[in-house]
Amino acid sequence: MKKQVISVNTAWARLRQSFTRLATGGDFALSLPGEARHNLHWFFFDGLFASASDNIIGTYFVLYFLFLGATNAQIGFMSSLSSLSAALFLLLGAMLAERLGRRKQIVLWGGGTISRLAIILWVLVPLVGLKGPALIYLIMGLTVTRDAFANLSYPAWMSLLADIVPLAGRGRYFGSRNFVMGFSGMVTVLLVGELITRLGKPLGYQLALGLAFLLGVISTYSYSRIRDPHGTRPPEVGAPLAFKEVISHLKAHPGFLAMSGVAVLWNFSLNVAGPFFTPYLVQNLKATATMVGITSIASTISSLTLQRKMGELCDRWGAHRMMLISGLLIPFVPFSWIFARTAWHVIPINIMSGALWGAYNLAAFNYLLELTPHAQRARYSAIYQIVVTIALAAGAAVGSLIVTRWGYVGIFLCSSLGRLIAAILFARFVRAPSPSSLKE
Repeated sequence: MKKQVISVNTAWARLRQSFTRLATGGDFALSLPGEARHNLHWFFFDGLFASASDNIIGTYFVLYFLFLGATNAQIGFMSSLSSLSAALFLLLGAMLAERLGRRKQIVLWGGGTISRLAIILWVLVPLVGLKGPALIYLIMGLTVTRDAFANLSYPAWMSLLADIVPLAGRGRYFGSRNFVMGFSGMVTVLLVGELITRLGKPLGYQLALGLAFLLGVISTYSYSRIRDPHGTRPPEVGAPLAFKEVISHLKAHPGFLAMSGVAVLWNFSLNVAGPFFTPYLVQNLKATATMVGITSIASTISSLTLQRKMGELCDRWGAHRMMLISGLLIPFVPFSWIFARTAWHVIPINIMSGALWGAYNLAAFNYLLELTPHAQRARYSAIYQIVVTIALAAGAAVGSLIVTRWGYVGIFLCSSLGRLIAAILFARFVRAPSPSSLKE
């Protein structure tokens, strides 16, 4: 009996040790100070619960909005408004991060509190008897508010992240973190999809979004345990965030300028089709909530199986090379949707999509960290995201017009062509940063 107890304790200790290594990105973290490992640990759990929450919203919120009476044009308009508001709040977020410091507090109040309160209000507002256009526009307003305050937090979040995740192990750490985020998202999407199908509408949707809110609260708590290495003091950023100074700094970083220019066309093309995949899946391919969840999980499983290897390859090959390869293949994803005739046809498409986007997102995130100067990362990440969100807003607006006139086939073709041109421009004009520039 005593041997069995020892064996169980040993197995538990090994399992705990393995999970601790996973939560800190692997063996590279063993040589880090205790404070650094503490931050990696809690940032890992923040991502785990945030992914579960965001995957529920990303998969089922549009279905809920359609059930409430929203049209495709309103979905595209809401996406466009969210992107435009993000551009304004990103700039404000960069100014707050640079002038006030308090990066963790900005993230907790913006993305962690105000943004997540909008989620529970999605559930509560219809319960008070509001219906028709008033309900639709109020939900749209809550969604725009949620996205605006999430983006207010982004520059501070990005700046703090770069200080708590060492450059040498970023690929492996984010490979591990993304793996667990993908797994948690996959499980919640599958279970919630079945919940919605069994309970029906709107109760299933309301419980699903309520669960997303609770998971988001746990994510916020996890992030609150992170310790900012710079405390609450503002970072040393040099010149204030003014137009002339920003232009001067940008000219000194041509790689960042080239990347931002390509990002305009890339993200415009993404959002021409982006808001409409789920409506197409439900309206044209007649998918149930469970089937929507299964198609989403197909993408997640594909990404999960390759995520750890992608992290290793990103450290070995470099983020630029991985972005280049995956970016040239991603345009085939929306093109493939043209040939889907039933919901299950989307499953192999999403398997391909999950693998390609898993590689691309991991590489793009690390590449942006390489391109942005360390001391001014908040403002550069804000500038980049402003460019991206304006492009997304324009893409959603144009996509709404195209889907109204030429249908879903039109947006899928336009999105594929735009992505391919952007990938070619990336290959031609965007170069990997030199080792010396990474130390700036």
